[in-house]
Amino acid sequence: MAVTTTFLSATEKKHWWLTNRKIAEKYIKDARSLIATQERNEIVSALSLLDAALAISPRLDQALELKARSLLYLRRFKDVATMLQDYIPSLKIANEDSLSSVSSDSSSQHLSREGVKLLSSSDSSVQDQSFKCFSVSDLKKRVMAGLSKSCDNEGYWRYLVLGKACCHLGLMEDAMVLLQTGKRLASAAFRRESVCWTDDSFSLWKTPFSGDDVSKPPGTTPPKSPLSESETVNQLLAHIKFLLRRRTAAIAAMDAGLHTEAIRHFSKIVDGRRAAPQGFLAECYMYRASAFRSAGRIADSIADCNRTLSLDPTCIQALEARASILETIRCYQDSLHDLEHLKLLYNTILRDRKLAGPLWKRHNVRYNEIPGKLCTLTAKIQQLKQKMANGETKNVDYYALIGLRRGCGKSELQRAHLLLCLKHKPEKTTCFIERCEFGDERDIELVKDRARMSAMLLYRLLQKGYSNVMNCIVEEETAEKQRKMNLQLQQQQQKSVANGHVSVNNNNNNNNTRSVVVVQVQQNARDEKSKKKLDELEMGDKFAMSSPSIANPTVFQGVFCRDLTVVGNLLSQRFSNRSIPVKYEGLSC
Repeated sequence: MAVTTTFLSATEKKHWWLTNRKIAEKYIKDARSLIATQERNEIVSALSLLDAALAISPRLDQALELKARSLLYLRRFKDVATMLQDYIPSLKIANEDSLSSVSSDSSSQHLSREGVKLLSSSDSSVQDQSFKCFSVSDLKKRVMAGLSKSCDNEGYWRYLVLGKACCHLGLMEDAMVLLQTGKRLASAAFRRESVCWTDDSFSLWKTPFSGDDVSKPPGTTPPKSPLSESETVNQLLAHIKFLLRRRTAAIAAMDAGLHTEAIRHFSKIVDGRRAAPQGFLAECYMYRASAFRSAGRIADSIADCNRTLSLDPTCIQALEARASILETIRCYQDSLHDLEHLKLLYNTILRDRKLAGPLWKRHNVRYNEIPGKLCTLTAKIQQLKQKMANGETKNVDYYALIGLRRGCGKSELQRAHLLLCLKHKPEKTTCFIERCEFGDERDIELVKDRARMSAMLLYRLLQKGYSNVMNCIVEEETAEKQRKMNLQLQQQQQKSVANGHVSVNNNNNNNNTRSVVVVQVQQNARDEKSKKKLDELEMGDKFAMSSPSIANPTVFQGVFCRDLTVVGNLLSQRFSNRSIPVKYEGLSC
């Protein structure tokens, strides 16, 4: 009787197992039929069937592959990464590092507890002869390598599907490693299976590189060209390598102090024709913001921080950078707002006991660093509040914000303001979203709203800075004009005083000139009188000589000689400016 009961129970268990397997296979078959339609709604329905099959058999490889490919087709890359996160290389390394740190801590504690047992007894040495030291990290690496080797023959699709998902999520290094590994494993599997094939069996449709199982019944899914997937993987790898080379060159330029060169490289990445993943672009915007700040372009740096936070609101590095930039230009109110947001994020991390986001997401901070950062942040917030209480909120350095030197003119301000307005107009701030490839299409509207809000705040700050700097320039020009007017008035006063002294000197000179002229006029009058007298004398002599009343020739001869002598004396006295005495008496020779 007991033997009969045991046989019946074994038969029931076998029947139950066969029933579940048939149900799972039926779910998979129906899911294949729905996936073959290539319609979105049908693929969503197929996911429900695949989930039911995995609930019955969680390790069913066919169901896992179909689900992963369906999620990839629906662009639900986050779900793919969460589903296959055990195969992400960076997550493996992080787990290994954490385990190694835990093992080192435990070993140090063990050594500290039993440090007094420096010498062991002979019995213990005999008992522990087989004990050997080993590294937990190395052991886990070997175990993971063994697991990967065991599933390489049947699960290479994991690397291909997960590599594509990681690429779209911005995990470029992981994507490159996964795609290269999947490509190599697919080629190895193809070579192993092709050993027993005939020459006619080497058809492109039978190449297992597409990731589909070879044992699929024909006609259930449309045939996929393995060449198309191979080309897709090759193009994706080429694009990933190109982006990584660009980013490496830009970071090297930043480290060398060539900020303009770094900005050029990052701009080619974020402004490229081909769209780049959201996470990768957020990282590049963060790097470019640092380069802009080092180059003195504060407004552009704030704009890139805004873009980073629009793409990733929980980016701790972007919040810290923007708060630091705003504090540098003494915009304490906005800086305090960012620090409060950062404090809230730290408190959330400590409450949840994990960093924000999924496990595979990269962070620039570790969980054990959060308590110390929170204490420093609290002190910083108190310091800024004290500055605001002291009334230091009106000393914003708008010159540094716009990128101008103090003492600039209106033309420089207007040109700089025009360029900044064209760059950071709120209407144009969402243009960068068109070049982003999102891991989930539902995030696009949220990203646009965050981008518009942050851009509006920056635009208002720029307008306020423009009006403030313009007022300063007008005041400086007014003060300069007043100074010039005062200087001109002072010069005029000095000229008037100098003209007064010159007029006095001119009056004295005029008086002296007048006296000289009077003397000269008097002298000229005397000369004229003497000349008239001489002319009259000559005329009288001539009249006496020509008079007919003179009859005696001897008298005429003596008078003539005496007159010549007198005329000679008179002429000599004429040039000596002396008055000429005239005598009318006759003299004998």
